[in-house]
Amino acid sequence: MKLYSYWRSTTSYRVRIALHLKGLDFETVPVDLVKGDQKRDDYAALNPLAGVPTLVLDDGTALTQSMAILDYLDAVYPDMPLLPNDPIERAKVRAAAQTIAMEIHPINNLKVGGFLKSDMGQTQDDVIRWMCEWMHRGFTAFQEQIDATGRFCFGDTLTQADLCLIPQLYNAHRWGLDLAPFVRLTDIEKNCLALPPFDAARPENQPDAG
Repeated sequence: MKLYSYWRSTTSYRVRIALHLKGLDFETVPVDLVKGDQKRDDYAALNPLAGVPTLVLDDGTALTQSMAILDYLDAVYPDMPLLPNDPIERAKVRAAAQTIAMEIHPINNLKVGGFLKSDMGQTQDDVIRWMCEWMHRGFTAFQEQIDATGRFCFGDTLTQADLCLIPQLYNAHRWGLDLAPFVRLTDIEKNCLALPPFDAARPENQPDAG
């Protein structure tokens, strides 16, 4: 498998964690979003949205959208499942994961920040304020959605919620969000980052880290 990834991409980060948790061999193919690698014709043929991640399977099939890739990995490699079997518990995990994947991330990504500056006349300080506002709102809801105790978001079992949370917290640290109200989340972060698969997936440990 080949994972087309950008080191700071939180969506790529989610998939890297899953691949490492499941013990799968993969090759990282860096896509520099800042330089515009994602706009090349050859890459757009793999990913029409010109984003990351893209997971290319050994038979050449290209999978896009991080949450869809996580579902695929769980279906094909069921060891270390990332969703509970119980329908209600599964729905709770999906809801928490989607709070980050659908409520926070889409309005916090590089494309949005660039548009705010280039087309809306906003300053870098304005963009940072924007990022932090939506992360604060999303984390407030997320913290209520997850379990109040346990090593991870839902008890002592890793789920998609953890795989979404840890990359988003990376961005929160990067943009200077005040995390004092989110002690539960930072405790989970410490527990996750102590695990080798999470450590291997960290942005700074990627071949294109700069």
